[in-house]
Order: sequence, then C-alpha cells, then structure tokens
Amino acid sequence: MSFKSLSPQKKRLKEYLIITVAALIYGAGTALLVDPNNLAPGGMTGLAIVLNRLVNIGTGTWFLLLNIPILAIAVWKFGIRFTISTVYATAMISVFTDLTTMFFGDYVIHDLILAVTFGSAMTGLAIGMIFKCHATSGGTDVIIKLLRMRYPHIKTGVLYILTDMVVLMIAAFVFHDLAAAMYSFIAVMVVSFVVDFVLYGRDGAKLIYIISDRPDIITARLLTELDIGATHVFAQGAYSGEKKKVIMCAIKKRLYPQAEDIVREEDPNAFMIVSSASEIFGEGYKSYFDERM
Repeated sequence: MSFKSLSPQKKRLKEYLIITVAALIYGAGTALLVDPNNLAPGGMTGLAIVLNRLVNIGTGTWFLLLNIPILAIAVWKFGIRFTISTVYATAMISVFTDLTTMFFGDYVIHDLILAVTFGSAMTGLAIGMIFKCHATSGGTDVIIKLLRMRYPHIKTGVLYILTDMVVLMIAAFVFHDLAAAMYSFIAVMVVSFVVDFVLYGRDGAKLIYIISDRPDIITARLLTELDIGATHVFAQGAYSGEKKKVIMCAIKKRLYPQAEDIVREEDPNAFMIVSSASEIFGEGYKSYFDERM
C-alpha cells in the first residue's frame, strides 16, 4: 500500500513507525560499530562521540543535548509540524543509541573495516528513511535542509561531505589519531552515497542521441526489443543542410549495451552521442510528485 492511498492519520502513523525503525538502525550502528572504534562520521553524532571522550556522558545523551539549539532553529524556520517529527527522530536516536550500548555492549565489533562499511551504511540508510518521512535526525540535517532550500541543485550527500569536514578535524585533534580521522572520512563518503541512493534511487541512466540514415528501423527495434520510449527530433545539418530525424531516448544503464548493438547492426556509420542522466522523471522512472529533501 502506498502513502497516497492512506488517510492523513494513517500516513502520519506509518511515517512515525518508519522513523522509529530508522532511529533503531541509526542507534545500533552508532553504538555497536561507529562509537567503539573512535569513528566520528561528521554531524552531531561525530561531535557527541568526541564529547563522550572528554566528559563521560552517554553518546546518545550528548546527541540530544547538542540538538536542542538546532531544534529551536528548526521550529523557527520550518514550523511546528516539521519539528515535532524531527524532535521525535532525534529523541529516538538518542534513546536507542544509549539503550543499545547498555544492553548489547558485549556485542561491540572492534574492526575498523566492518565499522566503516556497515556502521556508516546503517547511518546513511536511517537518515534517508527519516528524510523520506519529511523529518530529519536533527543536527546538521537541519542545516543541510536549509542549504537545500538555498541551493536545490546540490545533492544532499554532497552537502553532508562539506559540513562534516569540520567535525572530522575536531575528532583528529581530540583522538590524536590520524588513521581514525581518515577512516571517519571514508565513513562520511559511505553515508553520503547511501543517503543519495535512498533518496534518489537507482535512476542513473544514459541519454542517447542517434543520427542515422535508418532512423525508423532503429526506432522500431528500440521500441519493440527493449520496450523503451524514444523521441524523434527533426534537425538540419549545419554544413550539408540535410534534414534528418535524430533519435533521442533515455535508457537504463543495463539496457544500453543492447541499444548499442541494435544501432551497430542497423547502421555501422551512425553517429551516436551518449551522456549520463543522473535523474529521470516520468513513466518507468521516478514520479514527478515524489517529495524531495
């Protein structure tokens, strides 16, 4: 059942359930993988881990304390509805982080490679899930949401990298461990990738322009064999003055080799321009109505 078919009350309930699961994933990843290995993967979580080493207060508790002024800004900029779900997400992350440490501390994994890979992947998955429910996990997430309003062309994951570098430098200074800081940077990159994957999906594709003397045959094969759409753009050569049909189509990466074979078989002399399309909206891809972070 999609969100669109639910009543507003059931939709909000489903969102809060997802936020709760995301907070559990976030807290478990932090408590069992990230925190015990002195990784500070940016944001308020990274600062909370650093402060935990300086003052013996639970990382989850520090996370909540650091978020109080940030949440005050969220109330001012985004309104109470947005802030309620963000406060809930922040509180649940704090609770699950400390509870996981308390009850499952014996299952801590002291392996930097596993910690970087799985811990940061869990964090990125959780953040993406929370964003999709129209909330954030507080901290730099609020700052990033503000930046996205000002610079919507910059992807969320990129903004994470930029805002987290300061935390990495602080962590390197406090821990006196350059290797840990470098591993933390890798963790930031993994979080960035996973967040973008959750938010934007795998709609990476190829945008193809085909200039051929056999456009109709090539188009027919693309439509029937690959079941993709295509558009004819009528163009005229600047030098020859010859008018031609240019085939334009967006195609998923896994289908591109087959499209290339079709063009090669039908017209070895065809001129083909291929570029990457990072996002595609429309039938078969992403909905125009999906809310963006």
